[in-house]
Amino acid sequence: MEHASSAVKLAPNSLKVLEKRYLKKNEEGKVTETVEELFRRIASAIAAADLQYDRSEHEVLLLEEEFYEMTTSLDFLPNSPTIMNAGRKLGQLSACFVIPIEDSMDSIFDAVKQTAIIHKSGGGTGFSFSNLRPSGDIVGSTKGISSGPISFMTVFDTATEAVKQGGTRRGANMGILRVDHPDIIEFMTAKDDNERFNNFNISIAITDSFMQAVADDTAYDLINPRTKKVVKQLKARDVFDQIVNHAWKNGEPGLVFIDRINAANPTPKAGKIESTNPCGEQPLLPYESCNLGSINLAKMVADKSVDYEKLRKTVWKAVHFLDNVIDVNRYPLPKIDEVTKSNRKIGLGVMGWADMLIQMGIPYNSDSAITLAEEVMGFVQSEAKSASAALAAERGVFPNYEGSIYDGKIRLRNATVTTIAPTGTLSIIAGCSSGVEPLFAVSFVRTVMEGTKLLEINPYFEKVAKDRGFWARDLMERIADAGSLQEFAEIPDDVKAAFVTAHDISPLEHVTMQAAFQKYIDNAVSKTVNFPHNATPKDVEEVYLLAYQLNCKGVTVYRDGSREDQVLSTGKTKQEPTSESGPTQTKIVPRKRPESIAGATCHMKTGCGHIYITVNEDENGQLFELFTHMGKAGGCASSQAEAIGRLVSLALRSNIEPEVIIKQLKGITCHNQAWAPGGKITSCSDAIAKALERYMQRGDKGSGSGKNGHGETMRIGACPECGGAVEHEGGCAVCHCCGFTKCQ
Repeated sequence: MEHASSAVKLAPNSLKVLEKRYLKKNEEGKVTETVEELFRRIASAIAAADLQYDRSEHEVLLLEEEFYEMTTSLDFLPNSPTIMNAGRKLGQLSACFVIPIEDSMDSIFDAVKQTAIIHKSGGGTGFSFSNLRPSGDIVGSTKGISSGPISFMTVFDTATEAVKQGGTRRGANMGILRVDHPDIIEFMTAKDDNERFNNFNISIAITDSFMQAVADDTAYDLINPRTKKVVKQLKARDVFDQIVNHAWKNGEPGLVFIDRINAANPTPKAGKIESTNPCGEQPLLPYESCNLGSINLAKMVADKSVDYEKLRKTVWKAVHFLDNVIDVNRYPLPKIDEVTKSNRKIGLGVMGWADMLIQMGIPYNSDSAITLAEEVMGFVQSEAKSASAALAAERGVFPNYEGSIYDGKIRLRNATVTTIAPTGTLSIIAGCSSGVEPLFAVSFVRTVMEGTKLLEINPYFEKVAKDRGFWARDLMERIADAGSLQEFAEIPDDVKAAFVTAHDISPLEHVTMQAAFQKYIDNAVSKTVNFPHNATPKDVEEVYLLAYQLNCKGVTVYRDGSREDQVLSTGKTKQEPTSESGPTQTKIVPRKRPESIAGATCHMKTGCGHIYITVNEDENGQLFELFTHMGKAGGCASSQAEAIGRLVSLALRSNIEPEVIIKQLKGITCHNQAWAPGGKITSCSDAIAKALERYMQRGDKGSGSGKNGHGETMRIGACPECGGAVEHEGGCAVCHCCGFTKCQ
């Protein structure tokens, strides 16, 4: 049969993200695949699994057309590895994996190797370090002293850093430790230093007994996992307060309610769940993977009502699609292949929830929205189970069905069917809101090529503004600056209510929405509870307690500006104290120049001529100053380069992190660009940034880590690739300008 040939209609930014991250490229980095070919590649590869179940080639071609239409219409999109790798040589289609770590050197370093293989293939990994003996414990074979789980986390972090430079996606890890492990205090403080564990999200596995001890204000036991004996007691309230305070400071650790997760474990005979994937929404058994996908709820509205018939058809096709992914997937390890196919877990979720509410005129932070969330997700869950049951009748139940929680009740093809995953990049492709999050902004400024600023306006809001007669460009620009509609008197109240953004919604309302979806989710919900900068630790505590009370399986918080503040107070400078009237203002005095200083000079080719860049460090090995000299003396380029050098020197002498300076300068473009060894030099500013970066890579110079020449660690509010604003949502972090994300 002939394939449909209609062009896929995507927004310009969707196309840009696909070109940058998903379309095939040749060795020179040139795109060699059209958007239509990408979606056809996916549909063909996934539909082909039906040949294993005695379907004819004609039936498979019809199914391919269904999958092609479902994805090109943006009604449904699978997780990123499936978009990248389906129908290609690598063929690894899963987003998330859990690797076990037992209390032996063999197990630890086997896990490191397995992690590297998974990251190279484009997956993310979760680990529980709870089985490792605590620091200071005896090592039986040598009678030495154990260094503890946190020291071994460093090994995984370093391996991830090395592998991700050549991978298709950035490696992301989840590190989990039980709250009753003797090293729990060291674990929760592990990310206080911004230079540590930048490739890890960390969460604490919270037990029901610990939460009861918090409520009763009593002590609880710390248990050595090697001996299973109680080694100490801590006051539960004190530990809980420390968790709260650290999360308030920088968003970590998150909480995973591990007993609640295991109570819902569909295959308890197959093993105990100890960890989740990097964003926390997918609890998995050791060596298990999961294949995720999201339905675009923005496309499931007709006449200001939910189009349940279209939603039902989309759910059934999506379940079929995701079950097929399990069969055509090329797993990175044989053990993962075995365990994944034993349980056949899929994770069908949703995105575009805020868009659905807007189209229906329902405020996100309203009782009506909570009611609709339960109704819509309950419908998706019910239909997904029915679709899985229909597949089971045709193809058989998952192999671990006997002894599962479904045994004798309902025969299913898949041990789990629903998950709410972060959809940062997917939602940009689909042109919809992310996951079950509220809008991140109604209007914002996007920076594109050559530094051009484009005003982006939510299309639903733009239509309402024009229909209601209050649209004006200067208003849209002021909204972009403000980030919210709430202070604009010219906007009607009902419009303000419908177009609330993440920071217009109280943290408790965030949690209530998360809990509403969790009621009808097999796995868990990836969502960020956003706090304003002036939130207190008590506010975080209330959210944690409410999340537990409302039966969430975990919770992630982020206080606006918290991580940025930590970075701005560099490794050499303590965070300024905050009083009730605001932060204390302290003048920065640049360091004085020592009598003798050492450094190196780098020669770079720019479009304005050759530039010689000298980087010097002080007697303590800290980067101190930078000088420039243009090959052709005089002129504007030479004076500008000298000015930049002076400002960079002033910043370095004031203890500003070199990485922050590099990010500000790198990628700035001018009309004269040049190619040089290592890539294109876009301007003199770009050359200076790259010279500084190279100098740091030579020997880990300066107050920063120097380990990441591409500045890819997510430690400040600016995107490391395009400089746009990074939003914390869906339990992760995403740049809505270019699609960069830390973990999706």
